[in-house]
Amino acid sequence: MHVKAVTHVNDAEAPTTPAVRLLLVDDDPLVRAGLRLMLGGAADLEIVAEASDGGEVLPLVDRYAPDVVLMDIRMPTVDGLAATEALRRRPRSPQVIVLTTFHADEQVLRALRAGAAGFVLKDTPPARRTRARTLLGQLNDREREVAVAVGQGKANAEIGAALFMSVATVKTHVSRILAKLDLSNRVQIALLAHDAGLLDRE
Repeated sequence: MHVKAVTHVNDAEAPTTPAVRLLLVDDDPLVRAGLRLMLGGAADLEIVAEASDGGEVLPLVDRYAPDVVLMDIRMPTVDGLAATEALRRRPRSPQVIVLTTFHADEQVLRALRAGAAGFVLKDTPPARRTRARTLLGQLNDREREVAVAVGQGKANAEIGAALFMSVATVKTHVSRILAKLDLSNRVQIALLAHDAGLLDRE
């Protein structure tokens, strides 16, 4: 996943400035994992909590007092627009940055009018998709099936049951995938499968 920032939270700050407290809200666990990977290492950011639906936002804001909410615009139960409107009606609410796939989405404009501070584009550019597919082309068919299952968030036992193999064999395939593609963990396998568009077909 690639994110292109159209706005930013803070300009350059002094090194002693406290980290910006961030709440991630997205119904896709892969997107949240990708954001954690990209933002987690920043010294001036602290991811204090995550939510998978807009309905979880208000309680988490009350509990963790984030400075910024990074919020997906499209979620199945309570979408980012409704959550933004509810949040910005409150006094001393955190800033909201909405996540979207499109530059000029009508919902984004409505979110901005509701008080969102800006928006961030999330997409997988063609060049990154091509690279991901090239890398996954190094895998044999079975390894590719395992990579897709990892991308779907399945545990080893679930993968074994779905692909009719033992858990030990699944672990072996995962280890081979990591070695072949020079990856460090399952999250990276999942993100690569996502970028390659393999999960879109499932």
